[in-house]
Amino acid sequence: MRDAVIVGAVRTPVARRKGGLATVHPVDLSGAVLRALAERANIDPADVEDVIWGCVSQIGEQSWNVGRNAALAAGWPESVPGTTLDRQCGSSQQALHFAAAAVISGQADLVVAGGVESMTRVPMGASAADGMPYGEAVRARYRGQAGFDDTAPVPFSQGVGAEMIAARWGFSRRQLDEYSLASHEKAAAAQDSGGFAAEITPIEAVTADEGVRRDTSLSKLAALKTPFRPNGVVTAGSASQISDGAAALAVTTSEFAAARGLTPLARVHTAVVAADDPVVMLTAPIPATAKALRRAGLGIEEIGVYEVNEAFAPVPLAWLAETEADPARLNPRGGAIALGHPLGASGARIMTTMLHHMRENGIRYGLQTMCEGGGMANATIVELP
Repeated sequence: MRDAVIVGAVRTPVARRKGGLATVHPVDLSGAVLRALAERANIDPADVEDVIWGCVSQIGEQSWNVGRNAALAAGWPESVPGTTLDRQCGSSQQALHFAAAAVISGQADLVVAGGVESMTRVPMGASAADGMPYGEAVRARYRGQAGFDDTAPVPFSQGVGAEMIAARWGFSRRQLDEYSLASHEKAAAAQDSGGFAAEITPIEAVTADEGVRRDTSLSKLAALKTPFRPNGVVTAGSASQISDGAAALAVTTSEFAAARGLTPLARVHTAVVAADDPVVMLTAPIPATAKALRRAGLGIEEIGVYEVNEAFAPVPLAWLAETEADPARLNPRGGAIALGHPLGASGARIMTTMLHHMRENGIRYGLQTMCEGGGMANATIVELP
């Protein structure tokens, strides 16, 4: 029976908006991480049967199928195809799911999954700049619902959704600030211990994630404004950072890996997608996790590490409250609040970080999930071989 194993996982440093990667075209950024993946995983690019690449703002420099252009920029053979997909923030996690499905089904033997987002060069929302992405039927369905603003250019707001989650679960401003500070502290500790070294390929002069704020504090976080609601609790400090970056994963079967002398890092055990209320938008990791655990036949206590994307601090906090998971196992090297959130790349970035943490600590099962625009979420369980 065919399976899906990950034999390579590499990412770029995640740079701040207008930071060290601002001068790098997103296609070149993608090509660089693909070259590093082939080198580190010892794969022959000629064996790659598809590149499935996540990207959210597919306009301008990220238009015209950035996945195919990435393979060409990497210098890979012209015989290597590529495609680009958008499942919002979960785009490159979905790319991994599609890659795993392709090799398990026998449609391919080696597929590369990953993604890119240069939020400096292609600003968030740029792809909707010339039109309303929601038709009248969608607006009519949610018109009048709390949190839906039909007068706004985009009536669904993730920031408002984060405030609604905080209110529903009763999270205070201090709880969100404490969580956010801890994210920076964990990321700084991982940097200091060399925890990210094995997963990052330097790009030009950028060798480390730029978003980690070592000088932040509860007092500094408490001074920030609440942009989504007057007297709210969510601030820029408890939200993910706007960032630039790329990440890539090589997916094949155990049989193909053995034949080519490749080393499996982990097996894709279970992969699911779920959806929830698109107005609150950010709660779907909760049903996605339940679905993944049910399909895997595992309990939450059997999972040694959880990566829940820190789009906003209320998201992982609500996830913890509902799953009753061990907080000590959550985002042990920090999350998007500290490391940044290059939208189309984040799914593969998070998986890359989780895989390296699992291997360094002998953790059998890891679970990754992330909220996505439209009220969706992917969840992936991986297992060490």
